Amino acid sequence: MSSPLEDRLRHMEESLNTSVPHSARMWNYWLGGKDNYEADRQLGQRMAELYPQIIEIARASRKFQARAVRYLAAEAGIRQFLDLGTGLPTANATHEIAQEAAPTSRIVYVDHDPIVLAHARALLTSGPEGATDYVHGDLTDARAVLKEAARTLDLSRPVAVLIMSTLGHVADSGEAHALLRSYLDALPSGSYLVQCDTIETPESKAASDDYADGGAMPYISRPKEEMARFTEGLDVLDPGFGSISLWRPEEPPTGEPLEQWGFVGRKP
Repeated sequence: MSSPLEDRLRHMEESLNTSVPHSARMWNYWLGGKDNYEADRQLGQRMAELYPQIIEIARASRKFQARAVRYLAAEAGIRQFLDLGTGLPTANATHEIAQEAAPTSRIVYVDHDPIVLAHARALLTSGPEGATDYVHGDLTDARAVLKEAARTLDLSRPVAVLIMSTLGHVADSGEAHALLRSYLDALPSGSYLVQCDTIETPESKAASDDYADGGAMPYISRPKEEMARFTEGLDVLDPGFGSISLWRPEEPPTGEPLEQWGFVGRKP
């Protein structure tokens, strides 16, 4: 006999609209995953032809996230992670990386997207010493998200907030900056922010416009000077704010730095 959660997830899977391109499924396509449909592949391929860097960006973003989480768990002593705008589950998810380094790590995933909820089972596979949870909510409502996250995380102790390739969906830069502050202001000294998004170039702007015209949820790129505001009030770890392909790479980087910029910052 199935549980109410399983019944809800099954109904969600059956009701998903697969005829419209979807950002999480397109990201999955660029990562080489199988949780995507024809509409996602068509727009995803068009985007890759218009902006070839997008596939490298998708894969480099996951690697940057893994390196940052590994550092935070293994070297910075962080045991709590709040992953905002989770997207579809992939290999080397936040809880897998964190709990490999520190088995007692506790992770809360947050996304408002029905497609992510439909796959949420894969995000709840914590090791026995730690914990994972999934909040089905809008990350722009920080107060509600933090209230739900507090079921699993102790918000009086440091938390690493991850918001990867997601703030581009918040069109107003002032609102995006305020959103980050609303999370960080609620957390204690010693908390961290891991963030990245695409910087604006003529090529990335054209790709963003085409992306929106294709029916997917709009995602904007920002000038690097504008994105640098996201570091305000934080102690930014070396090598600073810049291309994620240059953030503590495991192997010497080759080619031009990617136009996906980010940083890891500590709240003083």
